[in-house]
Amino acid sequence: MPPESAADALNVVNLFMHADWVIKGVILGLAFASLWSWAVIFDRAVRFGAMNRQANAFEEALASGRSLEDLANQAGPNPNQPLPRMLVAAMRDWRDARSGGPLTEGQAGLLIARVDRTLDSIIARESARAEEGLGVLSVVATSSPFIGLFGTVYGIMHAFGDIAAQGNTNLTTVAPAIAEALFATGIGLAAAIPAYIAYNKFSIDAGKFTGRLERFADDLQAAIAKRLADRAAPAAHGYDRPGGI
Repeated sequence: MPPESAADALNVVNLFMHADWVIKGVILGLAFASLWSWAVIFDRAVRFGAMNRQANAFEEALASGRSLEDLANQAGPNPNQPLPRMLVAAMRDWRDARSGGPLTEGQAGLLIARVDRTLDSIIARESARAEEGLGVLSVVATSSPFIGLFGTVYGIMHAFGDIAAQGNTNLTTVAPAIAEALFATGIGLAAAIPAYIAYNKFSIDAGKFTGRLERFADDLQAAIAKRLADRAAPAAHGYDRPGGI
């Protein structure tokens, strides 16, 4: 075989077109998995960027000294962003508890527990949303190399069978067949490596965002506890009903 023909035989397109149908199936499956993982990677990158920008803007508004009621009213009854949703839910619990008048110490404790459960529920849902798609990246990262290796093993066995049938061990005859088999491993690694890197990166990002929500929940509970303590102080000096907050 002339050198030009050998080079053409090792071309990626030619390798795929002349590969066994099993190798073709492995390559197509890995290519689909790679495209799927890249779609998840772009989606997660855009979503994490948007979530952090929105959280930064909301925290800046809080740091400006605006009241919690003002920010909750601005966010509306059903905000889409997690931090405003937590604030609105906490303030709703606060207003519901205060609507019946001053609170006793027991009622104040129940309010804190109620706010804690509400915020924990929101954090759990938002954490699950932040981790969406990571399962796909995990599966692609862990399974693609083994699928590619299966294609390589099958391809080499098939290639040796053809070589034995032809009785020709010339390098120009052997190289394309071996290259077809190794091509499957290359595709498997090309699919697995980006998925593995992205899975670890987004797992860390999701953990950081969950930690951010938990810190905000702690700040909200501390703010409500401070309000309860401030209302309990006048009652202790006889300016409110005995035992009321």
